[in-house]
Amino acid sequence: MDWQPEIPRWRQVYTLLEERIDSGVYPPGARLPSALDIQTETGISPVTARRVLRELRAAGLAYMEPGIGTFVARLPEPPTSG
Repeated sequence: MDWQPEIPRWRQVYTLLEERIDSGVYPPGARLPSALDIQTETGISPVTARRVLRELRAAGLAYMEPGIGTFVARLPEPPTSG
């Protein structure tokens, strides 16, 4: 990754995954990379990788299935007019 020194690394990786969720790379229900996969891809520490997943869950973008993994949360359907 091309790190921006003024932004914490966990936030930069969080933003990367958030963009991938928003763009459909990881659609609702898709399994997100594990903390180990995030660590391998980005070079961040295991603690930081776990924090990224924890922050995604806290923001409502993901949920955890214990023993299985972290998945993209199903976003609420937009209201229909009519």
